[in-house]
Amino acid sequence: MSGRLAGRVALISGGASGMGAAHARAFVEHGAKVMLGDIADDTGQDLARSLGDAAAYVHLDVTRAEDWADAVRATEERFGSLNVLVNNAGVLEGGPLGTYTEKQWRRVLDINLTGPFLGLSAARDALVAARPAAVVNISSAAGIQGHSPYHAYTASKFGVRGLTKSAALELAPHGVRVNSVHPGGIMTPMTGHADTGTVDRGDNVRARFGLPEEVTDVVVFLASVESSYCNGAEFVVDGGMTAGAAN
Repeated sequence: MSGRLAGRVALISGGASGMGAAHARAFVEHGAKVMLGDIADDTGQDLARSLGDAAAYVHLDVTRAEDWADAVRATEERFGSLNVLVNNAGVLEGGPLGTYTEKQWRRVLDINLTGPFLGLSAARDALVAARPAAVVNISSAAGIQGHSPYHAYTASKFGVRGLTKSAALELAPHGVRVNSVHPGGIMTPMTGHADTGTVDRGDNVRARFGLPEEVTDVVVFLASVESSYCNGAEFVVDGGMTAGAAN
């Protein structure tokens, strides 16, 4: 077991599956204690049990401030502190202008953007108390460039990028760093691809989906003291998607 995250206590939203589950596994492997927050109770509880005493699960609907308060409280009660918040929960949904509804728009913004705001608000005091602390907001390559017809998703991920910067500026004097990670196409249930781990990494990176663990490597770095001089920044993990056209 590596000690890169020894002494760190993390709360990961959307931690039951996909990238969140990959982050949770790696955090435990690197010595952290992890609270998994999700609405998929059975899946989350099973994952927490598989990770042993270093992990626990709490029901967390990221659109509810009450759930966030409960999750922070549960983390501190179980592990004694909270010094890493990973705002990972999100949904991918799109549709053309004129047919995509206001209800759909609001749902995506509520989960993808208001969720991280509520998480930061609920965890703020705990993070300051346990400093040095780190927040990792999972944005997207869609927070760097537009993706049609994913208007709400793109807007929400640009919003996470902005929220990251304003929170980083506010919290820096209090010993809390805030950075954003911008994955491209990753093999997860959210993108409609199974996380099989069978991708040939020798392939042209722009011709394949990434693996969750390829994002996790960056999240572990940002959660650790290794990234002590990184704050308010974007970390892109997209196989070159946002670099531009290759022809």
